[in-house]
Amino acid sequence: LIRQHGDQLKASLADNIAQGQALSGPDVGRAEVLHTALFHRVREFFQTYHALLLPVTQVSPFPIEQEYPTEIAGVEQSDYLAWMRAAYLISATGSPALSVPAGFTRAGLPVGLQIVGPHLADLLVLRLGHAFEQATGFGRRRPQLG
Repeated sequence: LIRQHGDQLKASLADNIAQGQALSGPDVGRAEVLHTALFHRVREFFQTYHALLLPVTQVSPFPIEQEYPTEIAGVEQSDYLAWMRAAYLISATGSPALSVPAGFTRAGLPVGLQIVGPHLADLLVLRLGHAFEQATGFGRRRPQLG
């Protein structure tokens, strides 16, 4: 796909694909060992807690012309994946997750809440999301435009 349509991809995505293609079998094997350890740590977390609630992203919405924030709380973000770690790290756990509207910044920009549940607890996550939206009404509110 990248050979045929690489010119249609953002440079950052093409770079990610190239990095993946450069991985060796042993690299992938080591990653699988780490992935398994992560899965078990998350499973242990959910033996104590029903759900994990966290922001969808580490920053409020930024201008569309900006590909990604280059700094968050004084920490340099080396690429677009770095600033999205709150979302993609959850994906790496294999846990079901849902993002719901969680209000607005002082500037009127929308923010989201990420609800994460134990492995295979998709229905729990959906129920929590629904309960949050019903209790807060954030899903029915719209930002002020202009």
